[in-house]
Amino acid sequence: MDFDEINRVLEMMRDHELSEFELEREGFKIRIKKATAANASVPFAAPMVQQGGAAPQQTSAGNPAPLEAVPGPESPTSDEVDFAIVKSPIVGTFFRAAESGAAPFVDVGTTVKKGQVLCIIEAMKLMNEIDSEYDGEVVKIYIENGQPVQYGERLFAIKPNV
Repeated sequence: MDFDEINRVLEMMRDHELSEFELEREGFKIRIKKATAANASVPFAAPMVQQGGAAPQQTSAGNPAPLEAVPGPESPTSDEVDFAIVKSPIVGTFFRAAESGAAPFVDVGTTVKKGQVLCIIEAMKLMNEIDSEYDGEVVKIYIENGQPVQYGERLFAIKPNV
């Protein structure tokens, strides 16, 4: 993939308001994530490029947007006020496991670490891993496997470690 093709991908992402894009072909893999508010002066994060068997490199600009720790539009129960709420960063289909029949990434009661995969959201045939922004325990899973999710919809409640 040359520089012009990467620019066309970036332009397509802007035109279609995509927050993430991943392409893999013939031993070449590129993954681009939209910049966070902390680095909003950069229109898109530096791409993670993987060729051959090399491990992808994540730049600090490529970190996903931080997930909110405040309750969403639904009225929270009194217990939920102390929880970090992981919300969907994209519109798509929610999957708890990497493939059908596999064990889910997390269950209620699972202790998670920051950066650990919680689920996958499929959007436009792209599989987007949703990572935890918190160390803590999963106390609630709001969405059933295979269900559609909207941007900002609650996915998980995590009781953060103190």
